[in-house]
Amino acid sequence: MKHIDEFRSAALTQSLVKKLRETLTRPIRVMEVCGSHTMSIFRSGLRDLLPETISLVSGPGCPVCVTPQSYIDEAVRLARHEDVIIGTFGDMMRVPGNQGSLLKEKSAGQDIRILYSPFDAVEIAAKNPGKKVIFLGIGFETTAPVTGLSILEASGRDIGNYSVFSAHKRVPPAMEALACDEELQIDGFLCPGHVCTVTGMEPYRFLAEKYGKPAVIAGFEIVDILHGLLLIAEMIRQGKPAVANGYPRAVSDRGNPKALEILDRVFSTGASAWRGMGVIPQSGLEIRQEFSLFDASRLFGLGVTDRPSPAGCICGDIMRGRRTPLDCLLYKNSCTPENPVGACMVSAEGTCAAYHKYCVE
Repeated sequence: MKHIDEFRSAALTQSLVKKLRETLTRPIRVMEVCGSHTMSIFRSGLRDLLPETISLVSGPGCPVCVTPQSYIDEAVRLARHEDVIIGTFGDMMRVPGNQGSLLKEKSAGQDIRILYSPFDAVEIAAKNPGKKVIFLGIGFETTAPVTGLSILEASGRDIGNYSVFSAHKRVPPAMEALACDEELQIDGFLCPGHVCTVTGMEPYRFLAEKYGKPAVIAGFEIVDILHGLLLIAEMIRQGKPAVANGYPRAVSDRGNPKALEILDRVFSTGASAWRGMGVIPQSGLEIRQEFSLFDASRLFGLGVTDRPSPAGCICGDIMRGRRTPLDCLLYKNSCTPENPVGACMVSAEGTCAAYHKYCVE
């Protein structure tokens, strides 16, 4: 049965590639914004199957990669407080800042714990009332509702020693910044499937209506991605840009109303710094004043800016799609997964990590 399924998948893949080749009337550049798309594309060898008339460009869809270096510096500074426990997802541990990394701080004896959920941090705070427990909240609209729920949980249980250092971001404003970038010459976008399960389709309609860029919300199997590319190619051929849902088994027009309600209750939107992309208006999710007692930025006077990358690192240009890891002099030299210089090599969904793992030359 497994062999039959694999045969059907291979046949469908070949059929979609053939249709894509027949549909393309000119060379086009399509950006996949989601880091999970990037990894799926490299892992499947999709680039080698595509017609030469279509180029895939990797965008800033990795939340670890777009977190500014100054955020890491502030997190390191927090970790050095004797009465502080830092909770974080594992991907953040090795991201280098100007003051080192969280992994180095943990090795030096600071209390930094790798967690699977912000609710784990809430429980740690409940069990350690003499400590200030700070959860590093990173990610897009996909993970932010869970962080918001953790704040509501701590508030409801009156756990006053729990707070969140929020670096949560919204994807649509970043995509608008990319759509405005004439240097990129992007013809269409693959929108992030995971994020759209929360947001729905509506926040992306501006891509077609304002900028004339076709966009497709796509899943993560090779046939999902090929189907998304085919829809984009057909829109370009017909001259009718639109935003299409190529992932209906997971994404609805409305998104997830409960998750959106939590986002709106706990967070407000504001300008946010993206590593290598500068400050993007309305792209950040800030904890509302109502929950200021759970906002580490206010409690500890933290500030996050977009500081220059380390000398020679071009992560910013890579995340904007202007360059690839092969253009970086540090790539596979001083910057490797074992000793990363930039965030794109650290994260499992970073573009440099994808290039390195799948031996793209």
